Amino acid sequence: MQKGSISVQTENIFPIIKKFLYSDQEIFLRELVSNAVDATSKLKTLSSRGEVKGELGDTHIEVILDQDAKTLTIRDRGIGMTEEEVQKYLNQVAFSSAQEFLEKYKDESSIIGFFGLGFYSAFMVANKVEVVTLSHQEGAAAVRWTCEGDPEYTIEPAERAMRGTDVILHIGEEETEYLEENRIKGLLDKYCKFLPVEIKFKDEAVNNTAPLWKKQPSELKDEDYQNFYNELYPLSEPPLFWIHLNIDYPFNLTGILYFPKLNNSLEIQKNKIQLYSNQVYVTDNVKEIVPEFLTLLHGVIDSPDIPLNVSRSYLQSDRNVKKITSYITRKVADKLHEIFKNNREEYEEKWEHIGNFVKYGMLTEEKFDEKARKFVLLQNTDFDHFTIEEYKEKVKENQTDKDDKIVMLYTNHPSDHDSFINAAKNHGYDVLEFDAALDNHFMQHLEYKLNEFTFKRVDADTVDALIDKGETKESALTESEQETVKGLFEKLVEGSGSTVLLKPLSAEDQPIVITRPEFMRRMKEMQALQGNADMFPDAYNVIVNTNHELVTNKLLKAEGDDQSSLADYLYNLARLNQNMLKGSELTSFINQTLDFLK
Repeated sequence: MQKGSISVQTENIFPIIKKFLYSDQEIFLRELVSNAVDATSKLKTLSSRGEVKGELGDTHIEVILDQDAKTLTIRDRGIGMTEEEVQKYLNQVAFSSAQEFLEKYKDESSIIGFFGLGFYSAFMVANKVEVVTLSHQEGAAAVRWTCEGDPEYTIEPAERAMRGTDVILHIGEEETEYLEENRIKGLLDKYCKFLPVEIKFKDEAVNNTAPLWKKQPSELKDEDYQNFYNELYPLSEPPLFWIHLNIDYPFNLTGILYFPKLNNSLEIQKNKIQLYSNQVYVTDNVKEIVPEFLTLLHGVIDSPDIPLNVSRSYLQSDRNVKKITSYITRKVADKLHEIFKNNREEYEEKWEHIGNFVKYGMLTEEKFDEKARKFVLLQNTDFDHFTIEEYKEKVKENQTDKDDKIVMLYTNHPSDHDSFINAAKNHGYDVLEFDAALDNHFMQHLEYKLNEFTFKRVDADTVDALIDKGETKESALTESEQETVKGLFEKLVEGSGSTVLLKPLSAEDQPIVITRPEFMRRMKEMQALQGNADMFPDAYNVIVNTNHELVTNKLLKAEGDDQSSLADYLYNLARLNQNMLKGSELTSFINQTLDFLK
C-alpha cells in the first residue's frame, strides 16, 4: 500500500469545497457522470484509431445506489487508469492554492457552471471517496485510490475484472438525501438527460443519447419538434413555432428555440432555455449568453465555445459570446420575418402570443429593433392588423395635426373607453388597442425612434374633434351664457386641481367629457409600473360641449337648485364614463338618477 498527500498548498481545500459550493452541491453527480462519459468517449476514439484491440462490448454507464452501505457509485466501462495516471490525475488539484479557489468561487451567484472542479466535487457530499480502476492497456493492474476528505490518500492493488472506473461515494450524514432513489433520479433527469453515452439507473436507461438538436433539420418533421418540446416541458401547451440552430463557424452552436404562447405574461415564462455543453446540462439562467428578450423563449442551446467556469461580467465581454448573441438574435428576427412574409394570416393569428415578445425585443435590443419594424403589428379596435408603415398610410390624411405629426389614437381598455372610441369613429378616426403591460414603454419608444407620430389615448386632452388642427366651430352660446355655464362647473371642481374648458363640439358628442392630460397620465402610469409612490395629482379637464342640447337648453333654462343639480348630474355622468365614481359617490349618483326619473 502506498500513502501520500494530495498536492494542495493548504489543508483546508475540502472544507472550502463544501462551504462555498454548498448551495450547488448537487452538481457533483453531473461532474462525475460527465467524467465517466469522457472516459467512455476516449475509449471509442482510441478504438476507431485501432489503438484498442477487440470488441468494446457494452459501454453504458451505471449509477448504483446502495442504501444499506450508504454509497453511491458511478461506474463506467471506459478508458480506465493505470496507477501512474491515478497519481497524475487524482492527486493534483487544479488550483494553485485553496486561497485562490476561495477567492474565485466566493460569490456563487457569479458562476455559470463549475466545470473544472470535476472529480473533487465528490467531496461536497461524501466523507470518503474510493476509486477502483483498470486501464484498457494490456497488462495493466487494477488500482484502488481512497481519500477521506483531507489531503491524505492511499493507493493499493485492487480486484477488477473489466476495464473502466468505479467512483464510490460514501455519503456523509448531512447529505443522506443523496441516498434517496427519487433524488438521484431527479438529478439524472436534470443534468444527464441528453448525455451521448447511455446511462442506467435501477436497470433503466435515463437519457436520450441522440437529442433532436444534434440532428439535421432536413431529417426532422414538425411532429419530431413537437414531441421533443413535450419531452422538455411535459404538460405544456404546444409551441407556436421553432427555430433550429446549427452553426459550426466561427463558433460551434446547435440548439432548438421554441416560441411559447406568451399572452400578456412575461416574468413567469423566463429561464426556460437550457444551456448545454456537449450535451451536458449547465444552467437554465442564460441571460448573459442571449439577450434579455430571448429568455422568454423555451428550448435548448448547446455550445462548447461558451466559457462556463467564469464570472458573468467576463461572459458579457467575451467575443465568442457576443457573436453567439448576435447570431441567435438574427436567426430569431429572420424566422419571424419569414413567417410574416410567407404566411401573414397565420402570423396575425399568433400575434396575440408573440406581440409582447417582439415589443420586448424592440425595447431592449437595438439590432432586433431595426429588423422588427418590418414585422411588428399594430392592432385596432376592429381587430385589423397593420405594420407601422401600413398604419401611417391609413390614418395620415385624417389624423395629422397642425404640427404635421400623425396622431395615433389608442385605448388600453376598450370597454371602459367605449363612448370615446365611438366618438372617434364618428369623426372618421381609427383607434388602436394597446392593453399590454409593455405598451406604455413601446409607444414612447416608437415616438422617440421614428419621430413621425405621437400617441394619444382616446380619452386624452385632444377633444376638439379629437385632433386639434386649429379649426374653429361656432358655439351655440353667447359669451354671457358661456360664463354662466363655466361658473356652474367650476364650483363642482373647486379645489380638485381640475380645469373646466368650454368647447363647441358636435351636437352628437357627449354634453360633458372628462379628459386627462396625456403627459401627466403617462407619468403616473410609468410610476405605477416602477412601483413608485404617486407623486402627480389626479388633475383632469372637464370639457363642456357648448353645442349639446342638454347644455344649451335644459341647463341654461333651469333655475336655482335645479340648475346646480343638473350640472352636478351631468358632471357625475361624465365621471361615471371614466370609472371615477366609486363607493358612496356611486350610491349617491344612483339615488340622484332615481330622483330625476321620479
